[in-house]
Amino acid sequence: MMQKLLAAALAAAMLLSLAACGGTASGDAADTAADAPAATAAPEPEAEPAPEATAAPAEAPADEVYVAETPLKVAGLKGPTTMGLVNLIEASAAGADVGSLEFTMKGTADEIVPLLVQGELDAAAIPANLAATLYQKTEGAVQVACVNTLGVLYMLELGNNIQSVADLKGATIYSTGKGTTPEYVLRYVLQQNGIDPDSDVTIEYKSEATEVAALLTEPTTDSRTVVAMLPQPYVTSVVAQTDGGVRVALDMTEEWGKVADGKLVTGVLAVRKDAVEADPARFEQFLKDYQDSVGYAGSELETTAALCEKYGIVGKAALAEKALPACNIVFETGVEMKTDVAGYLQVLFDADPASVGGAMPADDFYYGV
Repeated sequence: MMQKLLAAALAAAMLLSLAACGGTASGDAADTAADAPAATAAPEPEAEPAPEATAAPAEAPADEVYVAETPLKVAGLKGPTTMGLVNLIEASAAGADVGSLEFTMKGTADEIVPLLVQGELDAAAIPANLAATLYQKTEGAVQVACVNTLGVLYMLELGNNIQSVADLKGATIYSTGKGTTPEYVLRYVLQQNGIDPDSDVTIEYKSEATEVAALLTEPTTDSRTVVAMLPQPYVTSVVAQTDGGVRVALDMTEEWGKVADGKLVTGVLAVRKDAVEADPARFEQFLKDYQDSVGYAGSELETTAALCEKYGIVGKAALAEKALPACNIVFETGVEMKTDVAGYLQVLFDADPASVGGAMPADDFYYGV
């Protein structure tokens, strides 16, 4: 039933958007490298009304839809961790019978942390290790409710020399994320493939992803090779902008899976325990609607991409539509969530305990398990 409600609400919202502005979606993603994490409001893109979701589960009676008296206050970050939520955001804004949301978009995780700690937010889509850190910081007041994004990191190459992790030996690798999860992921994959990240390769860290992207996209007349690790949607933007001159050499999510016991996890939904306990039915309804929103994101790329631009999650709809299939948007809860998150956090803890708050979280960190 929720899938149909989402489809109907989103279709209506897109029609109203077209009637209001009559604009067109932005064009080639090749022109949007600098726009990938854009924070400014973009014009509402033109898009076809979303078709009603197919293969929907049998409809439940309308009175089984829980309608909360107070909205759930949720925040998201620009980029893949919020892409799966965007259809629910739109459906709620359009007045569909889904859980009432009060949604806030933030540019950095640092803006979300104090709001979640102080109880000004009920939940937030954030990096998995930050959720673990907040669990420690709040003495267990913050839990993880679901995994929303698996790996989004890719190794790019200007050239054609890297066919496997082994080929990285001797290379200079450009990346962002010194002292954060991209560094831990890169070092772990290298080490598990017998490459010493301190002596067998040179890793040069830049403060911004746009700096790394520029190394791949700036004009060159020589046959130099540049190897860089970037997240989506920068990956899609750079490949499009260079018209095939830059290639995806390695999918770091696949490479992680070859050497680790579990999956590479990027984003989760962190939630305050007191917000759940104040209205358990409201939160359970929210999770059901969130799951439908993720499913819709996977089946209706154009509509989801247009909403990503509308809400500033990705700068341009054209870029979002191309990047979505490579962003590994998922909805994992329960034992599956716990297995994947715990395995991922263990790798980070072994690399640097501070990266997960100084200690591995206890079982009560995992909602519903």
